[in-house]
Amino acid sequence: MVQDTLTAESTPKKSKYPKSVPYIIGNEAAERFSFYGMRSILVTFLVAQFYNPTNDKLLSTVADAKANQMSHLFVTVAYALPFVGGLVADWFTGKYKIILYISIVYCMGHLCLAMFDSSLSGFTFGLVLVAIGAGGIKSCVSANVGDQFDASNQDLLSKIYGWFYFSINAGSVLSTLAIPYIYQNYGAKWAFGIPGILMGLATIIFFSGRKLYVRVPPSGVNRDNFVFITFYALTHISHKKAGESWLDVAKEAHNPERVDGVKAVYRVMAVFFFALAFWAVWDQCLSEWVLQAAHLDRTINLGFYQFTVIAGQISTVNAVFLLIFIPVFNYWVYPFFDKIGLKTTPLRRLGTGLVLTALTFVIIALIQTSIDHGGTPSVWWQVLAYIVLSAAEVLVSITGLEYAYTHSPKSMKSTMTAIWLLVVSLGNYITSGVNGYIANKGTFAPYLAGAGYYWFFVCFILVFVVAFMFVSPRLKEHNYITDPYIDEADHNKIIADTNNL
Repeated sequence: MVQDTLTAESTPKKSKYPKSVPYIIGNEAAERFSFYGMRSILVTFLVAQFYNPTNDKLLSTVADAKANQMSHLFVTVAYALPFVGGLVADWFTGKYKIILYISIVYCMGHLCLAMFDSSLSGFTFGLVLVAIGAGGIKSCVSANVGDQFDASNQDLLSKIYGWFYFSINAGSVLSTLAIPYIYQNYGAKWAFGIPGILMGLATIIFFSGRKLYVRVPPSGVNRDNFVFITFYALTHISHKKAGESWLDVAKEAHNPERVDGVKAVYRVMAVFFFALAFWAVWDQCLSEWVLQAAHLDRTINLGFYQFTVIAGQISTVNAVFLLIFIPVFNYWVYPFFDKIGLKTTPLRRLGTGLVLTALTFVIIALIQTSIDHGGTPSVWWQVLAYIVLSAAEVLVSITGLEYAYTHSPKSMKSTMTAIWLLVVSLGNYITSGVNGYIANKGTFAPYLAGAGYYWFFVCFILVFVVAFMFVSPRLKEHNYITDPYIDEADHNKIIADTNNL
């Protein structure tokens, strides 16, 4: 009997998934369907409905630029607000209230898009609401997943995040295939209305799990954070002593460990600066590339079956190849180069990703050159560009997130994720500015028409590549995973090993 008791007590209990998790994953899948479904037809709709309804070729350059400008401004707002949403949730409301209330704003935005499909001002108002909704909840939803776990089931967290990101991609793929078809065959009201219905469903699913969620209460305003420390250092920079960092003056009023954490943030931001070139062009695959695809031969002949792909559906290729390339790079490509002595450090991956991004836009520029000369290139050329872009995304985006996590202390990891999203926002703002310049017929706008637009961005990326080659060997690095502690005296000695760059 004693032996049986001991055996029973020594047998570890099997971990159980929190009952709240299905509601969170269901909510995410439906929300991503609504977001990417709307985006898959956004620029096409703006051109056809508002900026060039008569399909006048003389208006096409300015009309396309106006649609692209609005699309990139939308993304700018959507990716700037996670920083704000995260702060409000952590300091004042908690994640549950932010997700629920902002989701209602999100639904109202989709309703406006469906209702005001013939009013540019009403439609723009709807876009603003959708951007607030998507951005406001973005940082809270993924963090809310982690809040549902404790020490008893922590081992299941990675599996749940796998399903969480699967739901994101599943929602994206399904909506990118379905919504352009609905728009083409049933019109804008249904095409924007169905994503709204899915967002409403997402909100209902989330609300249904309200009694099951683990709710982490707000912590109140934390003055030992990136914003307050930076502000104090800038306003008291006259107190700086010889040999000190400009941030060290903040140690007068803030936790010294947190100040050192902010230093780490700025070191990582130096790397993030180069990712700006990637994010200035990535979202073009959901805007500029969609407009380009309308001029391609989109007929797919499988021998036994032939069909025509809708322009907005082609971006599905990105999600598919991204899912393929993540394990390919992690289990084959990186180990292969490590084995032959070419260590795939984060900085090397980032640099290679930028080169591939430039190559992607070379392909797109050549496609556009053919179109400008009256040609109708095959859609397979754009598929090739999507494949190369997907590889670049693995090398830049995923590496950037990994770098942010490993090179920032525990207290600053959420800040780094928010700043990464701000880089996405800033990249889209730059592209929006370029399109605004074209739309306003600036002095050099004629040189940015047609293929010239894409060649401009090839040069833009290459400038970053060249700068990265010179700067990367001099970047200060500190990996907080392999070396979580560092003496103050050693801060200025953390230099990237140039042999591994």
